[in-house]
Amino acid sequence: MSNFTGLSAFPLTPIHDDEVDEHAFTTLIERLIAAGVDSITALGSTGSYAYLTPDERSRVARLAVEHAGDTPVFVGIGALRTSQVLTHADRAEAAGAAGVLLAPMSYQPLTEDDVFELFRTVTRHTALPVIVYDNPGTTHFRFSTELYSRIGELPSVASIKIPGVPADPTSAHEHVAAIRAVIPDHVTIGVSGDASAAGGLNAGCDAWYSVIGGTLPGLALQITRAAQHGRAEEAVAHSERLAPLWDLFAEFGGSLRVIAAIAEQLGLAPHRCLPLPIQGLTDFQRSRVVEVMRKLDLED
Repeated sequence: MSNFTGLSAFPLTPIHDDEVDEHAFTTLIERLIAAGVDSITALGSTGSYAYLTPDERSRVARLAVEHAGDTPVFVGIGALRTSQVLTHADRAEAAGAAGVLLAPMSYQPLTEDDVFELFRTVTRHTALPVIVYDNPGTTHFRFSTELYSRIGELPSVASIKIPGVPADPTSAHEHVAAIRAVIPDHVTIGVSGDASAAGGLNAGCDAWYSVIGGTLPGLALQITRAAQHGRAEEAVAHSERLAPLWDLFAEFGGSLRVIAAIAEQLGLAPHRCLPLPIQGLTDFQRSRVVEVMRKLDLED
């Protein structure tokens, strides 16, 4: 079975006094291993890769691999300049990563040719499998199906991480099928956008690249395993139970601040664990998170 299937958990990279909290990070990794996730993606958007120095990123990659045992670790390598991306790829390989995750970061708007050439350069440079990271919420670049096709043909491309699928099951199936039709069979499709993960897996996605999986792996595994074993209604039911959490993601501008507040409340990360200038949630917003945690029995 491909490494790029099932649940890939995206842990936070907790910050304390403007430095990576290595103890908190390794505690999160060990929690994921104990839960039995299929893979770990360190330094994804949830891991705040864009805010870390090259040395910090290298250290986090090594810690993840060292504490993950036999579980594959993928490492985010996105950066503004191609030369920087290649350096991060080399350091990920040196750390023992099983693959790399690449988002097309930029200050100036990118064209499809810009993005294609980035991926072509990276796949020529590294022997590691590459996950294509389509995250328009952070990069402000949206992949077309045609670009998926072009990039999917490049050597070493192993998976494409797509944004959330349509809520309607028929539309979700059609969306995933349209992508599957233009990429090689060996390239897996992974859904992101946790609220639509059950729908994406039920629609034929091979993997879930998961925010909550990095802090609450048990909940994410319930959804993933139900979908993997053809229990579509059960997967949806597990997801619908978490609707109050998905609502907080939407209300508070995304998942990062909410999942950081949850990790802090559980004692898995220090208070205010996000890199500045990201302030995290206000006290009132945090109280809302605690209410939802109690309602969903997430405090253990």
